[in-house]
Amino acid sequence: MEMLPKGGFSFDLCKRNDMLVKKGLKEPSFLKTGTTIVGLIFKDGVILGADTRATEGPIVADKNCEKIHYMASNIYCCGAGTAADTEAVTDMVSSQLKLHRYHTGRESRVVTALSLLKSHLFSYQGHVSAALVLGGVDVTGPHLHTIYPHGSTDTLPFATMGSGSLAAMAVFESKYREGLTRDEGVKLVSEAICSGIFNDLGSGSNVDICVITKGEKEYLRNHMLPNPRTYISEKGYSFSKKTEVLSTKITPLREMVEVIEGVASLNRKDIQMSCPFQSFPQHHAFTQQQFNVTYENFWETCHHLVMCIAIAPTPYTYQPHSIAASTFNFNFLGVGGVTTY
Repeated sequence: MEMLPKGGFSFDLCKRNDMLVKKGLKEPSFLKTGTTIVGLIFKDGVILGADTRATEGPIVADKNCEKIHYMASNIYCCGAGTAADTEAVTDMVSSQLKLHRYHTGRESRVVTALSLLKSHLFSYQGHVSAALVLGGVDVTGPHLHTIYPHGSTDTLPFATMGSGSLAAMAVFESKYREGLTRDEGVKLVSEAICSGIFNDLGSGSNVDICVITKGEKEYLRNHMLPNPRTYISEKGYSFSKKTEVLSTKITPLREMVEVIEGVASLNRKDIQMSCPFQSFPQHHAFTQQQFNVTYENFWETCHHLVMCIAIAPTPYTYQPHSIAASTFNFNFLGVGGVTTY
């Protein structure tokens, strides 16, 4: 192995990782977010966009989920990554912004939401899988930011995040210009989301748009449907509201019980004579009477056992766990041998 250069540290760990792989260690797989979220600043405000596909590995879990989250009336946030993390983080910061508005009596600023989000994510060092595109309009004008799961942020005129971000960024870099009108901005955002949908397996379904301007916002749910269903049954689909029984198996109880012939039944007097509780310490194992349960006298023997416990003195009456050490053999073959009570 050749010597590493002096004067600093090598952070790539290529040689170490190669050695570990040769020793049989499995390399970690890449982290797939499975989303395309974008945002841009136009002449009058901010436009955010997102696809609507939620995945569980290779499975499409939800075809029409919402990825544009409410933060304040003038601030919205797109989320990529783990759905639970993005929703939990945005809901938490949204509630903090509401308390801040109650305290100050003023409209929330975008930089306040940015500070709360990046501070929370940085403290978890990337273990909270939430990649966010934050946009809004406040007293200082329109703002657009990206927040990475580790807490780093960017402030840009247009931004993309998620697994389809490269395809969406290609559209922005080739067609974005300053001073876009509202209609031009909505069209460009829709085109960027469609580029992510058709070039990334983790993105799909429909296009959601949120337009934020001074004093108002417009949420265009399912603004575009680039993947309509090609076939829908004219008769519809009917599903049974009950569970279908596929097979039935009946096991007779007699085959599960060991039958011992010739055992006489016990009465209350016999139990009283053979259960001298007074002469036993509180935690002494009760072994004076062994109950042999048969198929015919099962319920009668259970009745005798209950009566035997009922006539016990106070320590046994109020502390039934001390009787649990008693030895009564119930010979059930179905439970794999002798069960001791």
